[in-house]
Amino acid sequence: MPSQTTHDTAHKFNALGEKSIPKLLVQYSLPAIIAMVVSSLYNIIDGIFIGQAVGADAISGLALTNPLMAISAAFGAMVGIGGSTLMSIRLGQKDHQSAHAILGNVIVLNVIIGLTLGLVLELNLDSILRLFGASERTLPHARAYMQILLFGNVFTHMYYGLNAQLRSTSRPMYAMYANIGTVAINTVLAYLFVMRLGWGIAGAAWSTLIAQVCALCWQFWLFSGKNSPVRLLRRYLRPQLRIMKEIVTIGLPQFLINTTTSLVAIIIMRSMAEFGGDTAVGAYGIVNRLAMFMAFVVMGLDQGMLPIAGYNYGAQKFHRLESVVKYTLVAATVVTTLSFAASHLLPGALVGLFVKDAPELAAAGEHGLKVVSLFWPVIGMQIVSSAFFQSIGSPSKSIFLSLTRQLIFLIPLILTLPHILPGLLPGTAAIDGVWYSLPAADGVAALISAVMLVAQIRKLRQKSAMTL
Repeated sequence: MPSQTTHDTAHKFNALGEKSIPKLLVQYSLPAIIAMVVSSLYNIIDGIFIGQAVGADAISGLALTNPLMAISAAFGAMVGIGGSTLMSIRLGQKDHQSAHAILGNVIVLNVIIGLTLGLVLELNLDSILRLFGASERTLPHARAYMQILLFGNVFTHMYYGLNAQLRSTSRPMYAMYANIGTVAINTVLAYLFVMRLGWGIAGAAWSTLIAQVCALCWQFWLFSGKNSPVRLLRRYLRPQLRIMKEIVTIGLPQFLINTTTSLVAIIIMRSMAEFGGDTAVGAYGIVNRLAMFMAFVVMGLDQGMLPIAGYNYGAQKFHRLESVVKYTLVAATVVTTLSFAASHLLPGALVGLFVKDAPELAAAGEHGLKVVSLFWPVIGMQIVSSAFFQSIGSPSKSIFLSLTRQLIFLIPLILTLPHILPGLLPGTAAIDGVWYSLPAADGVAALISAVMLVAQIRKLRQKSAMTL
């Protein structure tokens, strides 16, 4: 006779295929959005602490670490998102034994990748940062920050990976608590280390690492408990190549998104340094942090959508699958439109949070923010579409959408517009070409995403009609 715990777990997962889609999306997305917003707020607060206590060169140095952070995030997201999506599909198929094995292999993969990547990047750190455009003024700040984070790279990978598994095992609130707890510890320690003890940019890095380790310990405790729907068991902590291959295949689109983000960030940083110097680099760092605030909200919606879409795809409930992507898309568009409005109505106030006694940096940041946000009202289409194709196990389409915006459109635009824009539009400078390349790529990528999403929805309707 099944136990009460087994019955409760089955009921919890069955709700994904039966409960109202809007209610499910709120239930799963709201904790993820809160967690992502809090994380993004920490990134903003972190930048404020560094900008106010250390100065403009430190802000520029912090911006130079973005490509490295994206490289690390690429591997972590590949395992975390790939594992959580695969787990949602298996749970939809009622295959709970495979879910235990997936959790174990997520941990094994994160340990292997986290340690290897951290060591390789640490050994080549100065050369990599100079490649990104670091100058003699900004290199010491960028190095001090990244040395510490790379030292604990494996903990960062594990933390994000296990948070994704919490969401896929119907515990989005716990994932939110982990994020909020991490940010709370992080913010308090950053204020203490940076503002009070004067540890500079290294203090911000130590506060981040310590907070993630604390959250990771709590995550291990959650998955080790007897009441956990998917448990961390020793016998599953061994590599299974078939599962690892599935995790990597499904997570590959997210890996390519972050990898191309890193490549684009490198090119942007080098172009900013070439055409606008350290001031332009710092301005982009500020704009990017503000843009990520909006993106994190949409990503929170995506994270709420993934387990619902994955479960209903596995259960062949295609009408519910269509419904969840539509609701997610509407919510994402509202968020991006409001962000566009704020960027054009309050650019000075937003950029001014990061800048102290640096009018040139403030002016560059305000200009960059207004340009970059031009097509924000439509970019929710691209972000949600890519995540949707990933949730239904169509990595090739998700990969294509990931590449269109960054690799196919943005990089060529960054390399060409700075040279041709001043001739086309009198009064513009080469640095404007770098800025305008970002919204141009957003607009074209959103259009392609819309075409592909509509085509996929039509296919889902046909499948739904065949199952009736």
